[in-house]
Amino acid sequence: MEQVMIIGSGCAGWTAALYTARAGLQPLVLTGAQPGGLLTTTNLVENFPGFPEGVDGFELMSRLQKQAERFGAKISFGTVESVDFSGRPLVLTVDGERREAQTVIIATGASHRHLGLESERQLETKGVTYCATCDGALPVFRNQPLVVVGGGDSACEEALYLTRFGAVVYLVHRRDQLRASKIMAERLLAHPKIQPVWDSVVTEILDVAQDRVTGVRLKNVKTGAEQNLDCAGVFIAIGHVPNTAIFKDQLELDENGYVVRRHGAATSVPGVFVAGDCTDRVYRQAITAAGMGCAAALEAERFLAAG
Repeated sequence: MEQVMIIGSGCAGWTAALYTARAGLQPLVLTGAQPGGLLTTTNLVENFPGFPEGVDGFELMSRLQKQAERFGAKISFGTVESVDFSGRPLVLTVDGERREAQTVIIATGASHRHLGLESERQLETKGVTYCATCDGALPVFRNQPLVVVGGGDSACEEALYLTRFGAVVYLVHRRDQLRASKIMAERLLAHPKIQPVWDSVVTEILDVAQDRVTGVRLKNVKTGAEQNLDCAGVFIAIGHVPNTAIFKDQLELDENGYVVRRHGAATSVPGVFVAGDCTDRVYRQAITAAGMGCAAALEAERFLAAG
C-alpha cells in the first residue's frame, strides 16, 4: 500500500510529488494518458517564475519530473479507471489492477472543450485540431488560411503561433471583444496576419464529403447572417472541461464538474486532496496549479502524521 498516490502529472501533480518525496513519503505518480498534462503542448511559457526568457512547456514538465524523482518520487504510466473512496484504505483501479493508498492527491487537470458538432468529430485530425503547437507546422497548414475559435488567452496564443505558418489567421469569437488578458489581446490585435471575426459562431466545419477541412460556416449571433469562410484548418480553443468523471459518485463536485475544496486542499473525503485545474475554475495558471500542488502535499503529510 502506498502512503501517497498522486493522480496526474502536470504542474500540480509534479509539485505535490516533489514536496511529498522530500518528506520521505515516496509518492507514486500516476501520469495518465497525457504525461505532463496540457502544458506539454505549449511551446513557450512566459509567465512561470524563474525563466526570464520563457520555457518550453514540455521542458518545464520534464524538469519538474526529474526534480521529483531526485527525491524519491515513483512513476507509473498507468491510467486510473475507477476509484473507491468509501472506506479505508483508499482504492484505485489502475489499468485493471487494484491499488491501495493511505492518501490520494487528485491533480487530473482539464481537457479541451469541443464545439459539439458532428462535422467537428468527423474531421478531427483531418484539419480540426485543439493544439496549434502540436499541429500548426504540418505541411497541410502552411501558407493557408486558418481559423482559430475562441477569445481567451489560449485562443490568442494559438492564433499568434499560427501566424508563423498560415497565410492569414481568422480568430472567430462569439463576442465583440476578447476575454484574454490585456497583453495577449494587444499582441493579437496588433498582428497584421490576424483578422478577428466578431460576434460569430461556427455552425459547421466543411467539408465532410471531401474528408478534409475546406472551410467553416459562420453565423453572426446578433444579425443571424451566415457566411462561409475558406480555410485549411480549424484550431479550437474555447476552454476546458475538468477531468473528474471517475470521481462523480465518490467526491463532491460542483455543477461544472470541478472538485469542491472544503478546507485548503481537502475534499469531501478525508485523506483525499485536490490541486490544479480540476478544482480551479478561476485562475487556471501553471504557477497557481503548482502552488495548489504544494498545499495538497503539505496537507497530505499532516494527515498521515496525525495518524
